[in-house]
Amino acid sequence: MQQTKLIRPEYSERFRCIGPACEDSCCQGWAVPIDQAAFEKYQALPEGPLRVLLDENMERTPGDANPQHFARMRMGPSHTCPILTEDRLCRIHAELGEEFLCRTCALYPRIVSTIDNLEEKALSLSCPEAARLVLLDPDLLTRMGSSGAYQMTWDDTQQDARELLPFFWPIREIVLTLVRNRAYPLWQRMFLLGTLCRRLDGVVRGEVDRGVVQVLQGFSGAVAVGSLRAAMEKIPADLPLQLDMVLQLAGLCRDRAFIGPRFVDCIEQFRNGIGYAPQATLKTLIDGYAEAQQRYFAPFFATHPHILENYLINAIFRSQFPFGTKDGRLALEPKMAYEFALLATQFALIKGLLIGVAGLHKENFSPAHVVQTVQAASKHFEHHPQFLDRVHALLVSTGRDNPHGLTMLLRN
Repeated sequence: MQQTKLIRPEYSERFRCIGPACEDSCCQGWAVPIDQAAFEKYQALPEGPLRVLLDENMERTPGDANPQHFARMRMGPSHTCPILTEDRLCRIHAELGEEFLCRTCALYPRIVSTIDNLEEKALSLSCPEAARLVLLDPDLLTRMGSSGAYQMTWDDTQQDARELLPFFWPIREIVLTLVRNRAYPLWQRMFLLGTLCRRLDGVVRGEVDRGVVQVLQGFSGAVAVGSLRAAMEKIPADLPLQLDMVLQLAGLCRDRAFIGPRFVDCIEQFRNGIGYAPQATLKTLIDGYAEAQQRYFAPFFATHPHILENYLINAIFRSQFPFGTKDGRLALEPKMAYEFALLATQFALIKGLLIGVAGLHKENFSPAHVVQTVQAASKHFEHHPQFLDRVHALLVSTGRDNPHGLTMLLRN
């Protein structure tokens, strides 16, 4: 038997909303699901202007709705919640109190998951203040004072075990330890994450002659001695492929009825940073992308390595990677290679956009630019599952849903 310290996202407890001082609005740009309990509270309100406003703008979710998505708020032409005041404050909160908020609004930007009856809260980086808290803290996990109080015992004697859920905590420990292992460049850490996911999927499918425990032990040993370094170094960087994928992913993000001005600005900064212009050629764009990466992006993140690590750490907690979640709980039949493909592609998009933004601002590229870029992009895919489905379809159609293709997206 072994004990694993539970590394949990306690940093979410430090989040505090800054209200109307925020540079963006969480009440604009996406649908707001209303849980059944809140819907029934609103239906029971006495007659008055707020009740009329709610009746006019709430609509039941079609079909046999999940109690957490029982209804939704009908957004206006500007995709802004009709309950928002001119001062960018919520009328429900102002007039009735926080206890009347629907679950989505009360929790945001916290992402709640339950594992082994333990509740965890990560943060959505679509909130600017949450993005600042997560990305800019060089001690995001090391300052978590109560982490040592949580221990999970797991049975490492089940050498032939092929179910993944009983090994959630040791798998998470390996994943988070790897993401923070600076003995490897970040793109190699991502490659190793993908390798682990494929091996664990293979265990479940019976394609390997080892159980979960043996795979975890063997993988940890290989990482420790660096036996996979030579194979990773043989995978070339492919800047044209990266640039093409970033442009396609950005196009998918823009292919929506409403595009927030912050994301439009983010795309324009990226385009300007790589020299996008009517007279530009593929070669000039690739040259601009490469120069931005080498001269501005790479030096900045060499001195701020925690920023992209923190992005990945929060993504791991937010989606319970590599298991995935459904309705706030672990997926019962995880598809880890699929979860890795989604994580790697989102990371590639974020990194590609940051390269262009760094190319625009050059020596003045700063943490504030990183926060703005990550927040603007996150708002356009964290809350839209259909975008992630289209991303995976794009990977499959272009033959990039494999270790080689995904790594070429990540390596510079």
